[in-house]
Parts: sequence; C-alpha cells; structure tokens
Amino acid sequence: MIAKPPGTEDIFPDNIERWNRIINAARDIFKIYNFREIIVPMMEYTEVFSRGLGDTTDIVSKEMFTFEDRGGRSLTLRPEGTASVVRAYSENGDYNRLNTVKFFYTGPMFRAERPQKGRLRQFNQLGAETFGSGDAYHDYEIISMIAAITGKCNIKNYSILLNSIGCEKCRDPYLADLKKYYLEREQELCKDCQTRLHKNTLRLLD
Repeated sequence: MIAKPPGTEDIFPDNIERWNRIINAARDIFKIYNFREIIVPMMEYTEVFSRGLGDTTDIVSKEMFTFEDRGGRSLTLRPEGTASVVRAYSENGDYNRLNTVKFFYTGPMFRAERPQKGRLRQFNQLGAETFGSGDAYHDYEIISMIAAITGKCNIKNYSILLNSIGCEKCRDPYLADLKKYYLEREQELCKDCQTRLHKNTLRLLD
C-alpha cells in the first residue's frame, strides 16, 4: 500500500463542512473590509522568497522545498503567501499604480520541517495584504479582521498578541545594544545563533 508523504493530510467529507465554514467566514469578512481575492502560483522562483523573507530566516535556510526545473532554474513551493503577493503586485502595473490596493488569499503552503501535532509540511493559510499606504489604520484593520473572523467561526477562548520591532529612531540603538550583549556571550551560542548574530541580530530573539 502506498501511504501519503509525511507531514500531509487527507481531508475527508466529515471535516469538509467545518473546513468550508472557516474559509467562507474569512471570505465574508475580507469582502466587508473591501479586500479582493488574489490567487498566486504554488511555486515561484526561489529568489522571490530568499529576497522577500531574508536568507537568514529558518524558512529560507532550512524549511523550503526547492528544486530545479528542466531549464536549470531554481523553483520553490511557496512556504508562505506574502512574498508571492508582493511579487504579483510589483509585476502588475494595473494594480501597483493605484493609490491603495487590498488583497486576501487562501491556499496550501509548504515547509520542509519536522512533522508534529499542529504542524504539517503541507498546510493551509489565509492572509491579507495592503499596498500603497503607510497609514497605521491598516494595521488596526488587519487586527480587526482577525477578531471578526474568529468571532464568525464562534471561537471565543483566544488571545491576540501584538509585537513590534520598534520605530526608526529607537531600532538602531536597540540593535547595537543587543549585538554587544550577545558578542560577549558568542561562545555560548549554537552555530545557527552565531550566524544570526552577525547577519541579522534581531533573529536571536525568535
């Protein structure tokens, strides 16, 4: 008998109704907030992710399914949606000339990590992106949509956690202090963290 690959799952009819309820709830909320659906390829040139996510991230350095096509070009199954949506927006002049553009997406993503409960190599993700405005209102809008989708799915026992990497004025001094702190303790770090220390110090806090 041929089994499914590790880290993948079959979704049988018993769970399809629950699956569709979540996806449809998200679509309804996205449309209320005037987000329009975009469908991007499940594979991209590897550079889309290495440039968009950074080559020091675990996703790029350890978790991508990457292969060469017959022409010798490096392709990667998408590990997340943002980089692909940014590439599509940048490439398509009909959209990137508009003042503000709001997209949402849903679909399978792929990460070559150790399968465990709640973490698969093929998983489904939904997300939303706003282009053309630096107004902080759009950050609130994303948070508000998360709460609305959760409520529409009748999920009550949850918390929304917010994080920040600081403003333009405070970030550089903070990073300098952080790097100084860890440089004094470099020999205590694992090899991955030693690399992060010199390439992207903030990732030591991941």
